[in-house]
Amino acid sequence: MSVTILGIETSCDETSAAVIVDGVTVKSNIIASQVELHRKFGGVVPEVASRKHLELINHVVLEALQQAEITHKEIDAVAVTYGPGLVGALLVGVAAAKAMAYGLQLPLIGVNHIEGHIYANFLHRPHLEFPSLCLVASGGHSDLVLIERHGSYRLLGRTRDDAAGEAFDKVARALGLGYPGGPLIDKLAREGDPAAIAMPRAYLEEGSLDFSFSGLKSAVLNYLNRARQKGLKVDKADLAAGFQQAVVDVLVDKTVLAAQKHKVKTVMLAGGVAANSQLRRQLQGAARQHNMQVTYPPPVLCTDNAAMIACAGYYKYLRGDFAPLTLNAVPGLGLGADKY
Repeated sequence: MSVTILGIETSCDETSAAVIVDGVTVKSNIIASQVELHRKFGGVVPEVASRKHLELINHVVLEALQQAEITHKEIDAVAVTYGPGLVGALLVGVAAAKAMAYGLQLPLIGVNHIEGHIYANFLHRPHLEFPSLCLVASGGHSDLVLIERHGSYRLLGRTRDDAAGEAFDKVARALGLGYPGGPLIDKLAREGDPAAIAMPRAYLEEGSLDFSFSGLKSAVLNYLNRARQKGLKVDKADLAAGFQQAVVDVLVDKTVLAAQKHKVKTVMLAGGVAANSQLRRQLQGAARQHNMQVTYPPPVLCTDNAAMIACAGYYKYLRGDFAPLTLNAVPGLGLGADKY
């Protein structure tokens, strides 16, 4: 008998609802983006995001059900992101999911946002082998996660300051490219020479699997400031290429190191930065040298979306891992640290 999960995602600035059957069939995945709303600010304004979620959530859920051509009676459970993320934004999705679960007498499933990103890979490749390793790189996270089986995670490394996606956004803003910065830098970098402008790479202590991109970001800002003071013209394409190459080098090197340390042959990419073309190419090349398999979701599943939440929710449903109706938003939720 099939299992139909309604997923809800409102952790940051996308209001999303999706209907997934048996963890693989995407019947609908509605994403209402707030990019245009926040672009004029150069980044997400939490209060503005929360208010927009309130405005959109019911319409988005209804549209997801209509596109999936199902009714409320055909849903088996409601899965929702309850952390980490912006607390006001999370509360909107959690409140909506709790109301539906209570009103329809359905199981409520709380999903960690990072877990959702990981499971975007299982949406199109459900039979990935364990143990596997996932690099989750986004605006708020740069995590290396060892997945020993469904629902079992070990955090091997994480960012100590700016996440990779955050660094992309800040550098793009400094270059006057706009928001969100990742796709804009990726595009501009193709026109530049990554070796033209030397950029630092922070590998931290020997053997460390943690990340640090604040120094790299500062190096870009300092380069721009010195150029302005001297009246020199900056080749933005070269600078973008050098910055991107420095980020990708560290992400790839540490991912391969982690996979070797833990004898993992399946490596996954997840999160918004997973859509970066240079990261995909370079990680695939490095993995081939070590007989590793690399997989990543299509671009639409790299950014925040409810399909990945519903997919993660499906596997929690199979384990009977349900949340009480007292479920609350946990903005600093750690992976594997369910706080029901």
